[in-house]
Amino acid sequence: MPFVRAVAPLFEAQWRRIPSALRLVLGLVVLIIVGTLLLMLPTAGQGDALTFDEAVFTAVSALTVTGLSIITPINDLSVFGQVLLLCLIQIGGVGFMVLAVFVLRLLGRRVSVYDRLTLSDSLGLMSPAAILKVSQRMILVVLALEALGAFALWLHWRQDPRLSAEQALFFALFHAVSAFCNAGFDLFTGLPGYPEGLPRDNLTLSILGALIVVGGLGIPVLTDLLTYPVYRRISLHTRLTLLAVLTLIVIGGVGIFLAESRVGSVLADRPLGERLIKSFFQSISARTAGFAGVADFAALTPATQVLMTALMFIGCAPASMGGGITTGTAVTLVLGIWAFARGEEVAVFGRRTLAVGTVRKAAVILTIALLTVTLASWLILMTHDTTMEKAVFEVVSAFATCGLTLNFTTELNAFGRFIIMLMMFWGRLGALTIVVAVARQARPVQRLVKYPEEQILIGGGRGAGGGASSARDPYVTV
Repeated sequence: MPFVRAVAPLFEAQWRRIPSALRLVLGLVVLIIVGTLLLMLPTAGQGDALTFDEAVFTAVSALTVTGLSIITPINDLSVFGQVLLLCLIQIGGVGFMVLAVFVLRLLGRRVSVYDRLTLSDSLGLMSPAAILKVSQRMILVVLALEALGAFALWLHWRQDPRLSAEQALFFALFHAVSAFCNAGFDLFTGLPGYPEGLPRDNLTLSILGALIVVGGLGIPVLTDLLTYPVYRRISLHTRLTLLAVLTLIVIGGVGIFLAESRVGSVLADRPLGERLIKSFFQSISARTAGFAGVADFAALTPATQVLMTALMFIGCAPASMGGGITTGTAVTLVLGIWAFARGEEVAVFGRRTLAVGTVRKAAVILTIALLTVTLASWLILMTHDTTMEKAVFEVVSAFATCGLTLNFTTELNAFGRFIIMLMMFWGRLGALTIVVAVARQARPVQRLVKYPEEQILIGGGRGAGGGASSARDPYVTV
């Protein structure tokens, strides 16, 4: 103990010197290592213990709330292993910094300014001043909503004769957490009596869909909605997020319904109500949840697969349980393009002007995401005998921390698993977090000389504004 007391201040001093973005990266790496070691315990496996490859892939997938898996949890994990998996999903969904701050507050410990800044970076949009109150409220709200969802699922599943009373209760809790955290892990696949895996009746899909939507809204939005009765004010971010989520659900649901209603498609011979619910559930789930609305997911039409790839790439709201480039980035880019098309210098929505820096940041996020997905897809195609559809779908699913797959995850070799794990890690923390964490280690260059500005040709063609742009336009000046 004296040694620990002597070393602790030195460790804390070094920890404070690490930039907040890099602390998030290192924190997730440490959690992955711990999760891997725990999953490799003999008591975590059912029969044989998990191999290192299986354990690390499962730990990364759970902590990044992705859901891609090379094991069958119900067959390969013991009850202890399943509980451990549930805990990893919860930690990954809520965020380890939020949990750490919550525990420190419960113990009566003071939370340093450095930790507040790290927590602010992990949640986004939050000011460090109010971060403690928001993090505590977030934990309570998340647990309450998950408990409500678990109770609804338990009321429904306890009537299923194929499940024991204990299974109905634990399965309800597990899937409520998995759905709210947008993880997509399930315990029905491989369970005797469930040849199609997850129950896909209308009530189950409705409950899971509601949990996915709420979990994908993001902490700032949930905080806004919960405090609206008091302050009677909704932020621009919340309004844009709600509009984007509703638009994407409708577009995705209608698109999937039309694509899968054609003769010979998966849902063609199903009743109208079932087709509607499964189409809209799949639209909701595609934006990072990972639950499949149909048993044979790979049998979906190419039109549906393309649409779902786009939905996965966009993902959920910022500071939410999901990944992707986020709805905030997508909406910002749309508003920026609309402003450019109208010849306006700034993007405006709801009598509010979007900062030029926000539009620039959105463009950076999109560019990095496209380059990363392209490179990862190329690497998968170079090292696997597979189709481009499967490779791109798998990579985007990992990047968006979605978890949907065209039955390709189990076909990955060691290198392919490594690439997918990197994409899951990248997608959970976000492109900017990792880039900033690396870039800020270098000493910033201070330019003492300002060079003259010059225009270059970008985009478009003749008659489409392809010439040099006006220097006043913040969106196209380079």
